[in-house]
Amino acid sequence: MNIAILSVSKKGKILSSKLKSLLSKDPTIITVDTYHKNIKNNIDNIFIDNEDKTLKYDAIIGIMATGILIRSIAKKIKNKAIDPAILAMDDNGKFTISLLSGHLGRANELALKISKLINSEPVITTATDINNKIGIDSLSNKYYWEIINKNEILEFNKAILDEKNIKIFLNNDENSNVRYIRDLNDFLTNKNKNTVEIIDLKDNEMSINNIDNIFISSTITNSVYNSNTKSNQDEYNNMYKDNYFDIFANFNNHYLFFKQKKLVVGIGSRADIKEKNVLNAIKLAMHNLKLPLGRIDAIATVEIKSNEEGILKTAKHLKTPLKIVSLNEIRRLNNKTISHSDFVKNKFNIPGVAEPAALIIANKNENNSKLIHKK
Repeated sequence: MNIAILSVSKKGKILSSKLKSLLSKDPTIITVDTYHKNIKNNIDNIFIDNEDKTLKYDAIIGIMATGILIRSIAKKIKNKAIDPAILAMDDNGKFTISLLSGHLGRANELALKISKLINSEPVITTATDINNKIGIDSLSNKYYWEIINKNEILEFNKAILDEKNIKIFLNNDENSNVRYIRDLNDFLTNKNKNTVEIIDLKDNEMSINNIDNIFISSTITNSVYNSNTKSNQDEYNNMYKDNYFDIFANFNNHYLFFKQKKLVVGIGSRADIKEKNVLNAIKLAMHNLKLPLGRIDAIATVEIKSNEEGILKTAKHLKTPLKIVSLNEIRRLNNKTISHSDFVKNKFNIPGVAEPAALIIANKNENNSKLIHKK
């Protein structure tokens, strides 16, 4: 996560510096930038950077009165699908308020993280969270699923609150590979009166074609076209191009469609690295991300490490494909969030291995990739 912290007062600036120091130690926080005063100009610049491309900042924390923050961002926000997380804090750090994009933007998650770091009171108002239930968008965020028809999120979350039975179908075709079903069930079991059921179509020898394909097509059409926007039409076209979705949820006459985002673990190492060291490093990273090992789609490294026994054995142990990138691919990569190693730079003329290798493999056949864990 990339975070911008804005402050207006002297005390706010001190808290901003403290937060930056604490958050920067978290391996799941990639960058933290601080801005002081000139709120209008800073907000303008932040949102200009966020237009028409991957967000420069996933979250914006305003250490100021909520009224000032709301008025400053009011004309900048567009919709829950693309807006960054917005949090508000007081100068004394007494309250950390999840203000906008609590689920999709992970504002709730960040508010809880900050509250633990500085012993503040988290303020979260989303209905599923305060009732100890998992919102369908929170579930998709946890496991890094992209929601295709986001306009159905509200209906599903209302159904979860009303404790209606919801079925989530996984592995809808032979190319799908959802391997963390036990973790999914364990996670849902911990929620209050969970009514979400996980169904593995491979175990049931079924496919999406067995679930009344005509009805699903009709449901998608009505759902996606209800706002008649070009982006929604594109979503509909993408869903049926190359079997775009591989997870879907259903209750009554409502369907929600998901595509797993590609999660790649990059590995760089000294010569003769042991398998246990590689495996322990991966386990630690996935623990930090609160994800099971089965969520890993690929392991990536550079060509000079393609025969490194410890890496090869780890990929085999995890039953995960090992992908190799070239030195030139890394040299061509233009990404300002990756960290730099002087040793690797001097020896191979590249900034590093683990982060760039992961970004390159994750980006193939996709428009965007981003770091979610530092090396």
